[in-house]
Amino acid sequence: MKRPVDHGAMAVSGYTVPWHTGAGTPIALHISSSRQVRDVRIVRLDTAEFMDWHVEPTGNGPSHRDFDHGSFLKIAASELAKAAEITGVAFEVYLTRNDSARVLFESGNLRLGLEDGRLTWGHDGKLLEKILPANTWLTVEISTDRSGTALKISSDDLLAPFRLHHQVDLPWSRSGDMLFGASAAKDVRSLNAKFSSITLQTEAGRVGWTFPTLLPSRPIASTGGDSALLLETVNQPAFCMTSRRFDGSSFDPRLVPSHYDAVHCHDDDMGALQWPASYHLQIPAEASAGVYAFEVGHGGGSERIVFFITSTTRRAPLLFLVPTATYLAYADEFLPAHLYEWICEDRSHRFAIDNNLKSLYDYHSDLSGVSISSYKKPKATLRDDYNYPLCGCPHNLPVDLHFLRFCRNNGIAYDLITDRDLNERGVAGLEGYRAVITGSHPEYMSVEMEHALRQFAAAGGSIAYLGGNGFAGKVAFQDDLMELRRSPLEAARTWDGPIAEQSLSITNQPGGYLRASGLGEFSLTGVAISLMGFDAAQPFTRTPESHEASAAWLFDGVTSETFGDEGIVLGGAAGYEVDATDPHLGTSPDTIVIARATGFPDSFVHDATRWYEGGAAERASRRCAEMTLRHLPSGGLIFCASSVAWCGALPAGDAMNDVGRITKNLLMHLAAAKGRANPDR
Repeated sequence: MKRPVDHGAMAVSGYTVPWHTGAGTPIALHISSSRQVRDVRIVRLDTAEFMDWHVEPTGNGPSHRDFDHGSFLKIAASELAKAAEITGVAFEVYLTRNDSARVLFESGNLRLGLEDGRLTWGHDGKLLEKILPANTWLTVEISTDRSGTALKISSDDLLAPFRLHHQVDLPWSRSGDMLFGASAAKDVRSLNAKFSSITLQTEAGRVGWTFPTLLPSRPIASTGGDSALLLETVNQPAFCMTSRRFDGSSFDPRLVPSHYDAVHCHDDDMGALQWPASYHLQIPAEASAGVYAFEVGHGGGSERIVFFITSTTRRAPLLFLVPTATYLAYADEFLPAHLYEWICEDRSHRFAIDNNLKSLYDYHSDLSGVSISSYKKPKATLRDDYNYPLCGCPHNLPVDLHFLRFCRNNGIAYDLITDRDLNERGVAGLEGYRAVITGSHPEYMSVEMEHALRQFAAAGGSIAYLGGNGFAGKVAFQDDLMELRRSPLEAARTWDGPIAEQSLSITNQPGGYLRASGLGEFSLTGVAISLMGFDAAQPFTRTPESHEASAAWLFDGVTSETFGDEGIVLGGAAGYEVDATDPHLGTSPDTIVIARATGFPDSFVHDATRWYEGGAAERASRRCAEMTLRHLPSGGLIFCASSVAWCGALPAGDAMNDVGRITKNLLMHLAAAKGRANPDR
């Protein structure tokens, strides 16, 4: 259903198309505003300077836009006109949680609906006094002739069989679009349900649709009949869902595609928005790579809508990898008050709640997990002034900006690409660089990205992992979309996806953790998340191994054995989510632990995926964060800060502290290094 944007928490919201691009290319700003826009200008966030670039209005001035919630299926009237006379329709449906009035099927004078679970017939909503069972597959068959219309609904559930046969004297008068899960009048919320095996009975025979396991980029063509008819999936329902044919014999849709030929529609789905562009910018050809924003000024202040200009030619030896997958996964997170205690307010989460937006950490209204998101919608939490309500401090983008500003203030040159660039370009996108640097929380990664980093390191490149809980969750990309299917192992932190529906619809690869596929954090970096908490961060203390020649250079100028007792993220260098080694799970034996943080409050919880052979005693001894260094046979190295809070502990402006000295020593060393794949330039 359409609803106007609720601007109570944010007067302006919007998105750019594209989200990241190179110098010399155009970019468009799409916004909704409840206030008159005063001006629009460009600010470079990683240097905190305004650019004198000309932003051009398009003629579609800013106005108060709508959100369109809810996905459904549609066969347009123009498609139906291609078919011979239609005498019946059949489909399979699996109802989930539906309160109030809903529509299962609508076409012309025929409307099959629900009213608090009770079946209704016709546009007058006549109750049939039958409650349709949820969480079981039903076959719905509707047939018509001159004498009237017949409805049959059945279930094969052996323990709770269901049968309904209803006849009305009124023939089906078909007109307009044929809708599954929604009403043409948009007078009720769309249906929470899975659909499969839609067929039309015509005078020329059957016409049917099989939903593919791979996410389609266009309407789905029918089989049978004289000509193919197109069925549209509206507002991004989830594909690659288990259907009536699923029997548990395989969890791989590539092996048993007929077991995964269902789509799941939700009343709060939201695909890419279609707001018109209000402003255009032609990015100058000489523009430097960096993090930028359209600053939209209005009577009550301003909002910044972020975009990225990426490097197209190599100008520096170091390459910063922007974790847009993490940004998009967290964007518009709900953080419901009954589940989480808020330490601070942030307007972006209020905006998400007010507008029923969903992040990839949230549930749909039927309690299934949100698994796919588009960058063509507001990302209200992606701001340089953002504070995360669960820890009362910056998180994600503002922490990464803090690091990039540190680099600028200390003469450390870098190029910049997004992780989406890396997904598309592979290891070729890293060619010629001496090191790749991550942000504070590179949690999500595609198989292609992870493979490119492995190839880069194997060829002599280095990786400076300056965050925590990185290289963990598997994602996939298609056009403006990113998909994430969570595994049951993640249930302690977020929604629990059933194992049977863990495969990604974009690739059909298993979702969940990268490490479950033999990839991921332990085998790549040597560390993975060990603790998570939102109370005070802790400092690191050097280990004896850090004084050996292979690591001592990192600590030049550091006079204290303990460092990192201040910072913008929870007040220290080791906090929020921290990593540690585990040889049992894949840490390489040549990984050196060079610093360790301990003393975390009891509120920091252990990662649910870890198992300790020594039981409670060993578990207690592993309440730590471990900073590591690994020298690779290829000539490169891998450094792990092992904390989301590390970059936040860097000094600002002209100041310097021990975290800054270690980070500067690392980056200057990497910029000057000559690995086997990085000859002198």
